Amino acid sequence: MKRTLRHLLVAATLVFGQQAAQLHALSHLKQDVAACDGKCAPPLGHPAAQCLAFHAVDSALPTLGLALDLPQIALPEAASFTLPLPFAPRIEFDSRAPPVLS
Repeated sequence: MKRTLRHLLVAATLVFGQQAAQLHALSHLKQDVAACDGKCAPPLGHPAAQCLAFHAVDSALPTLGLALDLPQIALPEAASFTLPLPFAPRIEFDSRAPPVLS
């Protein structure tokens, strides 16, 4: 019973912590939009230590999203062909074994 309760508390803490981190990220939205427009950004209403605290929690479970099943596109195969040689190959040097020393 105690073990199950501990696991539930850890799971609830993770969920609530992530929700708080997302709400904190939304508090930066006004500043981010103003920075993109080239205007003077309004000051934040919280200390920088709060940003650092939520930074570690922000995306604790990024792999739980469903994977997209992308369509598999088969590329057409290129037809292979050979070109005829313009002239017959010629042997420049006919190598042979060295003469027998006798």
